[in-house]
Amino acid sequence: MRARETEGATPDVAPRGETALVTGASGFLGGHVVRDLRAHGYDVIASGRNAAALPAGETFVGDLDHLARVDLGRPVDVVVHCAALSSPWGRWAEFEHANVTGTARVLEFARSAGARRLVHISSPGIYAAPRDRLGIREDDVDPRHPMNGYIRSKLEAEALLQAASAESAGPEIVILRPRGIIGRGDPSLVPRILRVRERFGIPLMRGGRGVVDLTAVENVALAVRLAAEVPGVHGQAINITNGDPRPFRAVLEQLLGELGLEPRYRRVPTRVVYAAAGFLEVVCGLLPGHPEPPVTRYTVTTIAHSQTLDISRARDLLGYRPIVSLDQSLAGYARV
Repeated sequence: MRARETEGATPDVAPRGETALVTGASGFLGGHVVRDLRAHGYDVIASGRNAAALPAGETFVGDLDHLARVDLGRPVDVVVHCAALSSPWGRWAEFEHANVTGTARVLEFARSAGARRLVHISSPGIYAAPRDRLGIREDDVDPRHPMNGYIRSKLEAEALLQAASAESAGPEIVILRPRGIIGRGDPSLVPRILRVRERFGIPLMRGGRGVVDLTAVENVALAVRLAAEVPGVHGQAINITNGDPRPFRAVLEQLLGELGLEPRYRRVPTRVVYAAAGFLEVVCGLLPGHPEPPVTRYTVTTIAHSQTLDISRARDLLGYRPIVSLDQSLAGYARV
């Protein structure tokens, strides 16, 4: 069934009456996906480890290893894999288990449950590089030198699924790469920026001219539903953004204005901060407990350099059109 979309309108997708299971349903994106699918006629099982944080309704409480072994007693038509360990710093063994082995477990479950489609949430962090990159297409990936363990794990998870998509058995597989997810209830992106502003002042490199390409969480939930329904997208990796890239400083000051806060900046040279971040990563990697550095090379890259994604494939294959603007998303966060 192909969705009929118009900018700013509610997608015209008829309820399917199918069962969907969403991993990571206690998280920011997973919770939105659960609510969106339920609103459009799906019988949704919200899956996660924290029972108290899962949306109301039918749930499966357990980790991904447990999920792979469970028999729910009924078929599941669609599996949406939102669960992940996402951090700019951490031990490889933890990333590998959560994001690579975890994805393999979700694939096992999807196969045993007879799912017709698996929608996997990946990350455009796989495009990260210490330089400007504009209009990045889905094939513009160099997996040889990932900047951190998280990126490496997402690359390996994608490779695992791409290999599975070439097999005749099992569910159809669609990979989504949403960039910079924001909106009401965001527990990560904006709060991290606000903490840095309060403690140190926000590092302003290259005058804040680096362009960021963000995505309202409601638009990612829409893209997930389209990826679950639109035919002919098996094996595709698809970029998702609002399609409205803007300079980092402009977005930041709009958000702070909505919150009634004054900007606090620290003007710093990019090369010096990037080199310092690399040094801190080495030092923290040697210290007991491997504490997270105050700044990482990946964080510097995302703030200092422009990165925009080409979303032509999402528009052409999924019929994707954002339904929540960036302005609405920033205002919505401030009203929390």
